[in-house]
Amino acid sequence: MPVVCTQQFVYDQSMNVNSDHDLAVSQIAGAIGEPARARILYSLLDGHARTSTELAIVAEVAPSTASVHLNRLRDAHLVKMAAQGKHRYYSLAGENVANALEGLSVLAGLSPNKFIPNTPMKLRAARTCYDHIAGRLGVLLHNYFKAAGWISAASTDTERAYDVTPKGTKQFALLGIDVSETRSLRRKFAYPCVDWSERRPHIGGAFGAALLKAMLRLKWIAQDLDSRCLQITGRGRREMMARFGIRLEDTGAPHN
Repeated sequence: MPVVCTQQFVYDQSMNVNSDHDLAVSQIAGAIGEPARARILYSLLDGHARTSTELAIVAEVAPSTASVHLNRLRDAHLVKMAAQGKHRYYSLAGENVANALEGLSVLAGLSPNKFIPNTPMKLRAARTCYDHIAGRLGVLLHNYFKAAGWISAASTDTERAYDVTPKGTKQFALLGIDVSETRSLRRKFAYPCVDWSERRPHIGGAFGAALLKAMLRLKWIAQDLDSRCLQITGRGRREMMARFGIRLEDTGAPHN
């Protein structure tokens, strides 16, 4: 009499699941899955850094509770923190986090709120931050120099720092900036400084100061005598558009 063999499902032989992978995914899902933490993450999706106080308001929780949530998100490598003076700025840990959040937004049919700065436009456009260029101009210059490969993260520094690449050294020499001389000064050479109006980094340090001096000398910008505002000249707008592809609005400076 023939024997009929019925194929059966054997769980432990058919499933090949990496338990470490499961644990890592579940920890990330758990971190995102709390409503207050989700609000924090989506408020950072626009690329602007925010303080824990601001994020507490976004999350609709007390500041102490927001700190607990932020520590959980940092432990899950979803956000990173940059200390600047007495402030602590939080932003998404990387593009992969943003992509994951965007994917979840598509599934949920949601769109994040847009960051709207309340800084007066005159200060927001261009100003000094200690002795370097801040505001929208400083952020656009920072972004262009990074994208063009003129500056890069310092490979030997455990802190947040930048170095100028060989390509950048040649390009900045055309602006009258001696990178070697600037590097020899007894202060931090270059680092990302979070801009308080744009909430994105501009360039601080000795190199940032040298860049400000160079642009003042070239008459691309002019400094107000009674404020931190920097006015972008007509020449500056033309040169920065031609050299860096940066289009800047008229801030009331002379068209020289």
